[in-house]
Amino acid sequence: MNASFTILAIGVIIFLAHWFSGIFDRKGIPDVLLLMLVGILFGPILNMVKPDDFGIAGPLFTSLTLVIILFEGGIGLNINELRKSVGGALSLTLVNFFVTTVAVSVLTYLMFPLSVLESLTLGATLGGTSSAVVIPMVRQISIQEVPKTYLILESALSDVLCIVFALAFIEGITGGEVHPGFIVGKIISSFVLASIVGFVAAVGWAIILNRMRTIKNSIFTTPAFVFIVFGIAETLGYSGAISSLVFGITLVNIEYLRNTFLNKYLPAEPVLLNETEKVFFSEIVFLLKTFFFVYIGISIRFDNLLILGLGFLIAVILYLLRFPVVKLTAGNSIQEADKVTMSIMIPKGLAAAVLAGIPLQKGIAGGQIIQDLTYSIILISILITSVMIPLLGRYKQLIPILGRFFRFPLINVKRSPKH
Repeated sequence: MNASFTILAIGVIIFLAHWFSGIFDRKGIPDVLLLMLVGILFGPILNMVKPDDFGIAGPLFTSLTLVIILFEGGIGLNINELRKSVGGALSLTLVNFFVTTVAVSVLTYLMFPLSVLESLTLGATLGGTSSAVVIPMVRQISIQEVPKTYLILESALSDVLCIVFALAFIEGITGGEVHPGFIVGKIISSFVLASIVGFVAAVGWAIILNRMRTIKNSIFTTPAFVFIVFGIAETLGYSGAISSLVFGITLVNIEYLRNTFLNKYLPAEPVLLNETEKVFFSEIVFLLKTFFFVYIGISIRFDNLLILGLGFLIAVILYLLRFPVVKLTAGNSIQEADKVTMSIMIPKGLAAAVLAGIPLQKGIAGGQIIQDLTYSIILISILITSVMIPLLGRYKQLIPILGRFFRFPLINVKRSPKH
């Protein structure tokens, strides 16, 4: 493509994104789905552009999108809601990840000529949910703060589990063995040490933030510092995604540290993100989200309809399994309507797309199957979520129908009351 056509395409996509956002507000049709369809049209259907055309800019762009979306998600979390939700969110993340990993591994081992480790790699790749889909979507739908926080935290935490376990299984395939101790240690370092990096960085940035605002054209300095935090965490071998999320959470709740030993380091005046900064971050997320989903649509492949059909079957099974997972981990304080929403909100995205390409790059026998099946499930899961969420909003009678899954005796797990 020449430069003039590329510039034209960028302008058209941005205008379409705003139009699609309006359609979502009026009709309930998610803009992420429409953006993916634009990418599919120009990619696999018309073959006007391919993922390889972006070179290194494609993966780099998707990483930047993840960083900013997680940071923006973090600054929307109140510490009080976080305290109520962190335990349940962790339970939801762990249970859903392992249920999904086992289910996908068993199904793909039976359906495809994959080894046990190759099937486990595929299962771990698809074990999480997409921050890039979940966070923007929960901000646009009607859902209470606690389940909203559950979903935001799950989308961030599950990325770490996917990356650590998938890479460990890939290492097992290429090296001949899997080291459980290494997996456990990597998970602990990714969560705990990455959180420390994000927390320390947020405290440091809060100390100098008001001074930075005196500099002309400084509104982009906070996102720039988020990139630095992400890069430092990744360079140290920790999760940059978790560091970005914790950085946002800490920065927006920094005033709660006034009663701790850190108070003497914080400036006397309140450290708060002003409305201009929040609007600016929101606009950045909007633009990055727009091009991210177009890019995902371009990356989808349709040259194997059998893979696509089996991907649809596996995706449906994962959605059915999600209901008992939510029943087990959500508790009785969350309303049935929000539980149904939580059960639908399991789209796959960036982490899965990145991990899916690694086995093929390393020459693993089942690498092509892993990549093609992952891409098909990404598309189908986003499609199902994007269709079901507006349907639940428009046709309230669907909620008690789907809510029957929670009342089914086999999954009717009673939680002991808190004392």
